[in-house]
Amino acid sequence: MSRLICLWVLAVGAGTVSAQQASSAAAEATPAAVRAASWEQHQRMRLQSPFADLAWHQMGPTFCGGRIEAIAPHPHRPATMYVGVGSGGLWKTVNNGMTWQPVFDQQATIAIGDVAVAASRPETVWVGTGEVLLARSSLPGMGVYRSVDGGASWKNMGLQDSQHIGRILIHPTDHNTVYVAAIGHQNSPNQQRGVFRTTDGGDNWEQVLYANDGAAAIDLVLDPKDPLTLYASLWQREASTADVKSASGVYRTNDGGDTWSLLAGGLPSGEGVDRIGIHVAPSNSQVVYALADEGDRDGFYRSVDAGQTWHLMNDSLQARWDWCEIRVSPDNADEVYSIGQNSFVSRDGGRTFEKIAGTIIHLLPHGADVIHLDTHAMWINPHDADHVIFGTDGGVFVTHDRCQTWLHLNNMPVAECYAVTHDRRDPWNVYVGTQDNAALFGPHTHRPAAGQPDEWEHVYLDRWGGGDSYFTYRDPTDDDVVYYEHQYGEMRRKNMKSGQTIDIQPAIAGEQLRFAWMTPFFPSAHNGRTLYAAANRVFKSTDRGENWMPISPDLVGDDAVRNLRYRAVTTLSESRRRAGLIFAGTDNGELYVTADDGKTWKAIHAELPRRSYSRVLASGHDEERVFATQSGAGLDDYTSRVFRSDDAGQNWTDISGGLPAECVNVIVEDPQVSDLLYVGTDQGVYASLNGGESWISLCADLPAAAVADLLVHAESGQLVIATHGRSCYVTNARPIQQAAKHATQP
Repeated sequence: MSRLICLWVLAVGAGTVSAQQASSAAAEATPAAVRAASWEQHQRMRLQSPFADLAWHQMGPTFCGGRIEAIAPHPHRPATMYVGVGSGGLWKTVNNGMTWQPVFDQQATIAIGDVAVAASRPETVWVGTGEVLLARSSLPGMGVYRSVDGGASWKNMGLQDSQHIGRILIHPTDHNTVYVAAIGHQNSPNQQRGVFRTTDGGDNWEQVLYANDGAAAIDLVLDPKDPLTLYASLWQREASTADVKSASGVYRTNDGGDTWSLLAGGLPSGEGVDRIGIHVAPSNSQVVYALADEGDRDGFYRSVDAGQTWHLMNDSLQARWDWCEIRVSPDNADEVYSIGQNSFVSRDGGRTFEKIAGTIIHLLPHGADVIHLDTHAMWINPHDADHVIFGTDGGVFVTHDRCQTWLHLNNMPVAECYAVTHDRRDPWNVYVGTQDNAALFGPHTHRPAAGQPDEWEHVYLDRWGGGDSYFTYRDPTDDDVVYYEHQYGEMRRKNMKSGQTIDIQPAIAGEQLRFAWMTPFFPSAHNGRTLYAAANRVFKSTDRGENWMPISPDLVGDDAVRNLRYRAVTTLSESRRRAGLIFAGTDNGELYVTADDGKTWKAIHAELPRRSYSRVLASGHDEERVFATQSGAGLDDYTSRVFRSDDAGQNWTDISGGLPAECVNVIVEDPQVSDLLYVGTDQGVYASLNGGESWISLCADLPAAAVADLLVHAESGQLVIATHGRSCYVTNARPIQQAAKHATQP
């Protein structure tokens, strides 16, 4: 039985992209077999590298935490706990979070969607990979994994093309029976999605609930009184054919998954319904709750007859942003929690809600004075409802007094970094922009250790935790000033002594500019008071952002790239060898150059694929040389793409040969050795000793983390990588530089 279709004709729905677009995107999505082969190549390159013993050192930041998407304590000893970091792996504690160990680092992915511990055999742990929160930078997984020794070793148990796992449920008395809610591809249709069941510990799987190739199974809950009764929610995300209708809704089975029925009786489904969260009251399984994203509102529904009929209890709850996660207290069927951008609790069955706050105590110093915004995971102790754990974008929070006082377990280096720079101090500092934890800086010599303070600090922090930040620079003309930014080009200039912060975002009266989520900007290498920035046009300021002038037309043309997000410039680079020579790449697959500081621009992308540009880099060694990297992640296309031009973009050479099929996020030239290149991918870091003719792995003992950015400090020869999920690492690049020099000698 390979697939058990529901016993009615599903009316399956319109998606977020057109059928033509979805069909084309599906053709471009990287097959699971190619991704599996790419991981094997990744491992071979790591083990065979001349730098297999390269010593990487974790350098933080730690105190800010990172995105926690899954929590699973031991069923009998909650001091032992597993937490899944969205893009930072699986961590285990045996002492209530005082210390942690990563236990999943050398798998094919460290993007975690869910984790479950078998109640009947707690040494059996299941992990579903691929992030649940389908955000701009969410990373895909490689199916489900099982450990039978408490996380000491792992085996991939299949479902590799599901890419994102929403939920794993283990039968309470039979650890070999497992259910998986598979979201499927984030940006393209595929068939390995829906609800899957195994009864032999993962050796074989049955797809027991499937609607169409665009309907994700996003939540799954088991009746604690009857393990044959399960509820699943489907979320219609895409459609590959024009006649597909929405399958969004809640489904129930009473026979362990053999047959399913779509629940109605007042509960919305179909068109206009997106993600739905569901939960069953442990103390009374006739009481079931559902939180539905209905576009213009969140509807909170309650059933008192196991889903036969539903009542709308509340439609004013502002916790959405596509979270839709709810939990019911084990000792009170009327006490229900809703977690999201803000988190709430109701004690009257959902009629009214109050925002969760409480006093915050930080395990490590620093941090906001409230629970971090954006809670993605929640666990309530089934034996003690006062004991609650939140997983947020700022790490793990624990309460033992029913959400009145919280301990922030901010002692895991799991920051999701976007960009990294350094200053000119001695010793020099590293600056990073992070996902939802703002901009931070710290000494490159810092090494996190249990019980020791974190030497990193925020450039800026509001009481909620910060928001996303990206490129961050110490002003080269004034050591007291730092430039930083938030989403969509919200650029700031801050005096670190006085605390004065000024908004310096470019604007044009009467014109609606389009900024990328991560907006490129930088101080000029030729004049430290000059800044360049880009929206859909490129801008220049000669007075540190006080005033801006556009120096380009709109550089984003037709929508050549499907799933286009911003229609904006995503990467900008200035030549250090020639003032006024600037390159600009867009998320629309277009690349431009100006040699006269913006007076004229020329398109140079005709020979290149139409994919979003992740980085363009003007060489610091050769005025005519330029590099470009592209990412197809927005189409679930994970091909590596790196290009080189030696004539300012007139002709291009593909230099990605030999790299595994991993999206490339950044390319950097070594400042000392002209043919030494470094690239950061979604799974590691690589170097070329010969200008891109061949590549070697620098991954050594690093986790398979996405390297979002990197730098080489010219004076000290230190190589720093900023990962999206595991903070920053540093190593000595001198041996690599020496090897590159020898490789280029006649």
